[in-house]
Amino acid sequence: MAQAAGDEQGRGRRTQPPWSPPAGTEPCKLRLYNSLTRSQDEFVPQQGRKVTWYCCGPTVYDAAHMGHARSYISFDILRRVLRDYFQFDVFYCMNITDVDDKIIKRARQNYLFEQYRGERPRATQLLRDVETALKPFSLQLNATTDPDKKQMLERIRDAVQLAVEPLADSVQRNASGEEISARVEVLLEKARDPLAEWLDSHLGSQVTDNSIFSELPKAWEAEFHRDMEALNVLPPDVLTRVSEYVPEIVSFVEKIVANGYGYVSNGSVYFDTAKFDASEAHSYAKLVPEAVGDQKALQEGEGDLSISADRLSEKRSPNDFALWKASKPGEPSWECPWGKGRPGWHIECSAMAGTILGASMDIHGGGFDLRFPHHDNELAQSEAYFENDCWVRYFLHTGHLTIAGCKMSKSLKNFITIKDALKKHSARQLRLAFLMHSWKDTLDYSSNTMESAIQYERFMNEFFLNVKDILRAPGDATGRFEKWEEQELELNRSFDDKKAAVHEALCDNVDTRTALEEMRALVGQCNLYMAARKAARKLPSRVLLETVAAYLTQMLRIFGAIEGDAALGFPVGGGASGTSLEATVMPFLQVLSDFREGVRKIAREKKVLEVLQLSDALRDDVLPELGVRLEDHEGLPTVLKLVDRDTLVKEREEKKQAEEEKRRKKEEAARKKQEQEAAKLEKMKIPPSKMFLSENEKYSTFDENGFPTHDAEGKELSKGQIKKLKKLVEVQEKLHKEYLQLVQNAGLK
Repeated sequence: MAQAAGDEQGRGRRTQPPWSPPAGTEPCKLRLYNSLTRSQDEFVPQQGRKVTWYCCGPTVYDAAHMGHARSYISFDILRRVLRDYFQFDVFYCMNITDVDDKIIKRARQNYLFEQYRGERPRATQLLRDVETALKPFSLQLNATTDPDKKQMLERIRDAVQLAVEPLADSVQRNASGEEISARVEVLLEKARDPLAEWLDSHLGSQVTDNSIFSELPKAWEAEFHRDMEALNVLPPDVLTRVSEYVPEIVSFVEKIVANGYGYVSNGSVYFDTAKFDASEAHSYAKLVPEAVGDQKALQEGEGDLSISADRLSEKRSPNDFALWKASKPGEPSWECPWGKGRPGWHIECSAMAGTILGASMDIHGGGFDLRFPHHDNELAQSEAYFENDCWVRYFLHTGHLTIAGCKMSKSLKNFITIKDALKKHSARQLRLAFLMHSWKDTLDYSSNTMESAIQYERFMNEFFLNVKDILRAPGDATGRFEKWEEQELELNRSFDDKKAAVHEALCDNVDTRTALEEMRALVGQCNLYMAARKAARKLPSRVLLETVAAYLTQMLRIFGAIEGDAALGFPVGGGASGTSLEATVMPFLQVLSDFREGVRKIAREKKVLEVLQLSDALRDDVLPELGVRLEDHEGLPTVLKLVDRDTLVKEREEKKQAEEEKRRKKEEAARKKQEQEAAKLEKMKIPPSKMFLSENEKYSTFDENGFPTHDAEGKELSKGQIKKLKKLVEVQEKLHKEYLQLVQNAGLK
């Protein structure tokens, strides 16, 4: 009794042992390449998880091209990764530049050229006008030093001259009106650029209707939005247009002047770069300080209409840039304290971004070519307005895009529109091509680049299709959870490793190229696992493969390469109602596949060849036209996959070509073997005594057995030569003996 009490008392004194949390590992932090430091910096938003982001939008005066796609797809990927992977609350603002020297000039020239075309000039008049227009055009060509631009101008000139000759010939021959009219249209189209430039130089100042300058950008902006939607680029949270923010721009300029960093000159307002840079609180050209004084870059930033001698003389320094431009005849204008004018190019982004995002934003994005002078001038005037030194915390610049290694430029007419690119490749394939390269490096748009993207898509799609087929196999609820063996444990370890590698890659400046390679490697390991289970006649772990496929689907959805809410893999079909083609048709296709398998089994047992042929035709010819692939495996259920029709038709043609090539090679091998056997038989027929007699070019004298004794020049053969020839005789004796035996056997039969 006393012992029991003692035990109880001892247990009463026991307490829980101390516990401490695991040390853990330092989590990987997102780092972004910041143009302000030219290095990767840890990304730290200013307000918790909130990220404010301004992106330079397009200048809408022509069709959007693959250079635009390079920037906007890349920023869309970055935006999605920050929002959907790193779980930041991203507020994304983008502008549309609809007031700009390029737009003004293009709108004016289009208007004047269409007026000229509408007047239906006579052939003789057109020929004279083209000749006149080519004179200043030729002067421009001769003065051009840029080789790419010079080549472009030469192509235009040559095309015009080729179109002039037939029309001049028709006029001289007094050809039919129909022939002359057709050739007039050809020349008008070929000479459009020289004629438009010439008309603009003479009549441009007479174009005064502001609507002429707004119709062009409005039409191209609509096209741009349609292109972005087709590329699955998310729309901005807020979009700003220069034409709608003129009052805010005027106020912005006024404050810069009031702060002492701007000055008025002849109705224009300029930014005083020297005074700004001299201030202890500020620094000019933070992004590209070495470019200060680059007059070519500065003048390109000012615009074609703003670099005349009188305009340049208005500045206190060549490095100063226009905040507000006094409008000249033939330009749109708005009333302001300095007289009628229009915004400078750089000020628009500062005023619009400042209005929406305030005195400091987290991210500012744009193309690499915008760093100087555009973004450096944006920084300067914005920090002059807000009197701070932190208008942008992280500057992200996307790399250039080249076409098959060549420079791409809208001004050089060397570009591929987004619409044309989408005729050749899907939006997903274009995005995968971009994902397979660093967003900040130059990307070469070429057949090799796109083929890599297509192969990646195909590789991933096959994996998703195989997993879907495994998941469709019938099974009960408990059967889904089978005991994991070493193969499952190993694959799951690899899965964990690959997820960690993908995370590390995305933390490393959103390195999607490495992330995609890690995902490809994970699929490769899954394929090996499935093949091993198949070889062992065992089912793979449905749950494990489904988990891997769901992860890969989610990552591709985060990258924008998968649209919609498909549970696994790339979506198939689906209409406006949002219904899934795969979910709708798969039950019926599965019934068809099972029925076909049952019929084939009976046909094999009964040896009904015609039914087996019909089953093969259904698999090889009928279903591929409907986008359905059946894969028959000996001793295993038929695999059913819903695939793009064009892909299946291409596969079928490639298979036929491969079979035809195999048949051709087999026939070629049989023919060669037959020729070799025939040649061998002919050789076997020759008795050893006659085998050298026909070789007069080698030997001149033979003994009574037909054996050579002297070479072609009459020189006696050496012992070494005779020894070699005797060996050949021995071989021929053996062959001839075999031949005689064959003849004897044939005779006996």
